[in-house]
Amino acid sequence: MTVVPAEHLMMLICDGCGDSVTGTGCTLPDAEVVWTLVFENDWVGSPFASGPHHCPRCSVRTTVDDGGLGVDDLDDVGGEPAVTEVDHADPVRRALAEAVTVGDRVLVDLTEVEVIDSAGLGLLVRAHRETRQDGRRLCLVAPSRFVRTVLHTMRLDGVFPVFDSRTRALSGSGGATRPRPA
Repeated sequence: MTVVPAEHLMMLICDGCGDSVTGTGCTLPDAEVVWTLVFENDWVGSPFASGPHHCPRCSVRTTVDDGGLGVDDLDDVGGEPAVTEVDHADPVRRALAEAVTVGDRVLVDLTEVEVIDSAGLGLLVRAHRETRQDGRRLCLVAPSRFVRTVLHTMRLDGVFPVFDSRTRALSGSGGATRPRPA
């Protein structure tokens, strides 16, 4: 276990060096989902509490460990490495752009969406509303465990029918979880 929840705090422990950081755990009320703590502190790793997680120092070490310059050489070469911005909503945008309409259902394949943030959730909710106005249902195909957990945590799991596979979604056969009435 690399995240230790306590009250409204969570301690994130690096699996490389044992360094830790503590932050509020109230952003998402599910103790298993820790991506906000991971990303807010520039750590890398799993969005789930079970890890693995690495602090910025160890994450650089694993990418630079090729016999050349290492983390210990940062002072000699000019400081911290550049941090690249990651747009977690982009895979959701792509999935929505590639959605397929089958009868009264609009199928959004989330196979490539590993994590989702508030922007991605906003895109799904907006697409759900637009689809509903057209008399259709927005269905999610093969969402990751993380996406399902976030949907559940944000109480959106009942809004979208979810299919485990493309085959079941296209055939319309069982396997879809029923949404709550909107």
